[in-house]
Amino acid sequence: MNLGSPSLKKERLHKVLAAGGFGSRRRCEELIRVGEVQVDGETVTEVGLKVDPAHQKIKCAGRFLRSRPSTTVLLNKPRGVLCTARDEQGRKTVFDLLLHVRERLFCVGRLDAESQGLILLTNDGDLCQRLTHPRYRVPRTYHVIVKGAITPEHLARMRKGVWLAEGRTGPVLARIKHRERSRARGETTVLEVTVHEGMNREVRRIFARHGLRVRRLKRIRVGPLSLGSLSEGQYRILRPEEVDRLRRAAKGGEERVEAKHAEDE
Repeated sequence: MNLGSPSLKKERLHKVLAAGGFGSRRRCEELIRVGEVQVDGETVTEVGLKVDPAHQKIKCAGRFLRSRPSTTVLLNKPRGVLCTARDEQGRKTVFDLLLHVRERLFCVGRLDAESQGLILLTNDGDLCQRLTHPRYRVPRTYHVIVKGAITPEHLARMRKGVWLAEGRTGPVLARIKHRERSRARGETTVLEVTVHEGMNREVRRIFARHGLRVRRLKRIRVGPLSLGSLSEGQYRILRPEEVDRLRRAAKGGEERVEAKHAEDE
C-alpha cells in the first residue's frame, strides 16, 4: 500500500477523520476497524496509521475527506428538546433549532430532554474529544433546583466525590444560592453545581445518591464560556478565539491531572 512520501505533516488517521467532521475520535477509530475507511483507494483497518491529508485521498463511509473550516455553535437548549440527530417519535431536536447552519454538526456531550441550557455543537472531532473526555476535566456548571433541604453534610460528601456506575466522580463543587418554601412544592434548595467528568445525567444521579430529586437543571457554563444573554432556543457561532479558549481549558485540565499523578508517584 502506498502511503505517500515521508512528511512532517502526517497525523494519525482517526484524528484526521475527527477533525474532518466524521465524528468523535472514538467513533472514527471504530469506522477504521470495521473497514469503512480508504486511503488512496485501499481499505485500511489500522487505527494508528499516519496519513498526510494534504496529499492523500481519504474516504470514510462513502464520503471523501475535504478540508473545510470547523464550525462550533453554542445553543441555549429549551426543555423538551432532544440532543439527537433525529427522533423516531418526531420530537424536536437541537438540530431543528439551527435554522441557518448548513454544516453537518454533532453534539458535544448531551443534556437530557428535561434539562436545559448550554449545549455545544461542532464538526471538529478533536475539539469534541477534548471537551468530553474525563481526562481533560473541563468544568461544567449548572443552576440546579432540588426538592428538599441540602445540609452541610451533603455538600461535604459531594466534595469528596460520589460513586456512580462508571466510577467515582471528582470533587463536586456545590454552592447554595438560596432556599425556597411554598405550600404547593414544600421546601426547595437552589444551588450552583460544578462537575468535571461529563457522565450521563451526572448531576441528577449525584443528588439521587443522596436521596434528593432534581426539579430543574440548567447548564450555564462550559469551561470559559457561559450562556450570557442568549435567549432560550437561540444560538450563536463561536468566534475562533472562543474555540481557542475552550482548547486551552482542556489543555490546562489535562496538565493539572498529569501534575497530580506525578506528585502521587
